[in-house]
Amino acid sequence: MSLFQKFDPIRAGLDLLVANGRNPFELRFEKILSPTEALLDGRTILLLGTNNYLGLTFDPACIEASSRALHAAGTGTTGSRIANGTYCDHAVLERRIAEFYGRRSAITFTTGYQANLGLIATLAGHGDHLLIDADSHASIYDASKLSNAEVIRFRHNDPEDLAHRLRRLKGRPGNRFIVTEGIYSMLGDAAPLREIAVVKREMGAYLIVDEAHSLGILGENGRGLCEAAGVEADVDFIVGTFSKSLGAVGGFATSDLPGFDLMRLACRAYMFTASLPPAVVASVIASLRRISTDGSLRARVISSCRRLYFGLDQAGFEVGPQPNPIVAVRMPDRETAAQFWNRLLDEGVYANLALPPATPGSLCLIRCSVSSAHTEAQIDRAVSIMTAVATELRVLGAARPHLSPNAGAAQSAS
Repeated sequence: MSLFQKFDPIRAGLDLLVANGRNPFELRFEKILSPTEALLDGRTILLLGTNNYLGLTFDPACIEASSRALHAAGTGTTGSRIANGTYCDHAVLERRIAEFYGRRSAITFTTGYQANLGLIATLAGHGDHLLIDADSHASIYDASKLSNAEVIRFRHNDPEDLAHRLRRLKGRPGNRFIVTEGIYSMLGDAAPLREIAVVKREMGAYLIVDEAHSLGILGENGRGLCEAAGVEADVDFIVGTFSKSLGAVGGFATSDLPGFDLMRLACRAYMFTASLPPAVVASVIASLRRISTDGSLRARVISSCRRLYFGLDQAGFEVGPQPNPIVAVRMPDRETAAQFWNRLLDEGVYANLALPPATPGSLCLIRCSVSSAHTEAQIDRAVSIMTAVATELRVLGAARPHLSPNAGAAQSAS
């Protein structure tokens, strides 16, 4: 048996995708022109799948701050935070994050994936209980495996099922940790945080919320769904990433609990990886300053996502449950999804091809993410092109329902 024979099903799936056109895993843009456009095969392509929610990758202040730090401190730290990898601005960034959230302290990580991995795997140990939403991100699932805690999945966005599973733990020792996300990355649906917070209080659990896709988008000050839902006081740990609304790379965790900073001496994902390059740290500080002082970015992205969502809905697409910056449309099967994705590229629109097992309920999706930098004309063009391609491939139906955020959740929860 070949060492890689176990991956034959993956190879077969890739072959099917390639048979329908391009290899989505080898797509290479020749040049990024702006937050909303790139060159592909010598043509200008509309970017509608980058998670660049606030368009800050080309923000002049962020670029200037990054450039200054690059020249002043070099290209990288070449060390972990507990070795030589803590520069002055690393501490500045952590203070800014803590201040932004009104928390006692914050810890930064080199990626958002590591933030979940490090926080959850360090907090939850043998004898503890992790209750995670069935549609959780891969980083949460991987953290759960590393934690040595008992892992219990509850049905997606179902506070009653969460409460039921917590009641079954009554009388058993160990901490209870509830893990949920603000906005979920595939369908763009938001968690029912108010109801989850009630369960958390009643059951005496800790609550961890990953705001990766809601930071900078939701809430009066852009702090995410916790702020928008009015439950910040109930949330013990907030996790986030710098690679979406903040336009860079990296992650963080913040908390108001005393002793949280001891994580720096216990968290392997923090202790044993190189720290963020100074240029990245500087750009994130500038991005954080921008979203803290400029509410127009949030207003524009919300307006654009509603324009795309309702435009596709009215055209007859089966869209996600609510208009957030992630707008997904359902395809009937893998082959049609691949054909649709390729035809969009032919017509000048890049979106994400999202297929099982990365999707909830084994759905086949075309996933769009909206930026505040998108113009109304660009959004309307995307709706027009997607509608024309759907008509060509005969995937539109009359009065299609919205995609259920609980699709497949019952079978994936245990």
